[in-house]
Amino acid sequence: MQKSKVTVIGAGNVGGTLAQRICESKLADTLVLDIALGLAQGKALDLADARSLISHDSQVKATDDSRDIAGSDIVVITAGLARVPGMSREDLLKKNASIIKDIILKVKENAPQAIVIMVTNPLDVMTNLALKAGGFDRKQIMGMGGVLDSSRCANIIAEKLNVSISAVEALVIGAHGQKMLPLVDHCRVNGKPLKELLTRDEIAGIIEETVERGAKIVACLGRGSAYYAPSAAAFTMVKAILLD
Repeated sequence: MQKSKVTVIGAGNVGGTLAQRICESKLADTLVLDIALGLAQGKALDLADARSLISHDSQVKATDDSRDIAGSDIVVITAGLARVPGMSREDLLKKNASIIKDIILKVKENAPQAIVIMVTNPLDVMTNLALKAGGFDRKQIMGMGGVLDSSRCANIIAEKLNVSISAVEALVIGAHGQKMLPLVDHCRVNGKPLKELLTRDEIAGIIEETVERGAKIVACLGRGSAYYAPSAAAFTMVKAILLD
């Protein structure tokens, strides 16, 4: 049985880690596309060399040719510049808009049937740009911000209450950035509403920490931004789509 094909555009930290998660899941073969072919090739070869250790037969290949996207079931776009300390997601708009427009037109040309998951910041603006520039059906393109922000909120709640992360349900909607909206009424711990477990001020603190989490990680790293959780969020979406 032929495996599904997932193309990851951008071989940076998010793209490389996402490719690892996909191939090690055994759900799909992975193509890593980057204009820096050496970077993509190096990561693909490194991931392939781990196959006997992880025990999987998924293929991971590299390319700088957009025609190789053909046949992709899912395309995840991680390409673009990352934030640096003091830079807002909106500061990235002009820098990344031209990159995404060029990429999405190539996806439309070579894999018009693919479902596209956007990771590039500013995420919601880039997702809308990809939708309009590519002329896709709106059901084909989605951003991963809500999944990431909900995961961050759940983690912060679990740490605050010292409970297992599996006990926490959290839901965050809205733009991936300062305008995100944690839905407190939908946050539960072991089935109990969060409002019954924490004070209003404590919940407000959790909301603030969730909103500022990305910026805090950027400040701590000094260069670049988060990639373990963003790649996990994108992988969660890939897995949900492939398994229907």
